[in-house]
Amino acid sequence: MRVLIVEDDPTVGEVLRDLCAELGHEAAAVRSAEDALDRLEDTRPDLILLDFRLPRMSGLDFLRLPLVRNSGIPIVVVSGIASESQAQECLELGAVKFLSKPVPFEQLHSLLDWFERPEPRPERRRAPRASVALPVRVRERDGTEWETTSVDVSVAAMKVRPAGGARPGPTVELSFVSPDEDQSVRATSILLRIDSDGYVFYFLNLTADHFERLTYLVRRLTAYPAPP
Repeated sequence: MRVLIVEDDPTVGEVLRDLCAELGHEAAAVRSAEDALDRLEDTRPDLILLDFRLPRMSGLDFLRLPLVRNSGIPIVVVSGIASESQAQECLELGAVKFLSKPVPFEQLHSLLDWFERPEPRPERRRAPRASVALPVRVRERDGTEWETTSVDVSVAAMKVRPAGGARPGPTVELSFVSPDEDQSVRATSILLRIDSDGYVFYFLNLTADHFERLTYLVRRLTAYPAPP
């Protein structure tokens, strides 16, 4: 996973970069939000660790930029000085998590493992996915809703097709109904990847009931795939 660290303190930036590298990730550190914008245009990272207080453009200003908000890149804000209200504002602007400095190694490990792109490594088994076109309603954080269809689904994630000019924010609520069921599945989801044929979301808060229903659906569809 490619991690971009935006941190004006070079020592802290180097420490975070080395920790990410030690955990097996490709990490780069820049010292300003302006430098981070250049990186977004050159090499798209999979995750951004963003310092709250930066010279010139602050972390909040960075989160407000349309280019950043429309990128779909998960952003974790890191700070040792931000107030609770400032932390909440970061989340309202699209940050997916707020961490206090110093970030413990174990917490960073768990964080990177959670956001790692769902591409299989040789030692890991990939969750079974079923190709299925389900009607899906996407609800943005600001309340905007749009409809699309799924490309495939697993118990952990769903890919949905682009719909017109709609472009999802970093976190949305997905709502869909499984075949032969009346009750919809609703799950807060994080935009993990943008592919040529759709948007890949990870489910963040599936209930036990929804997890069981998805497990049954995926097993049924993979055992008896729909005809082409």
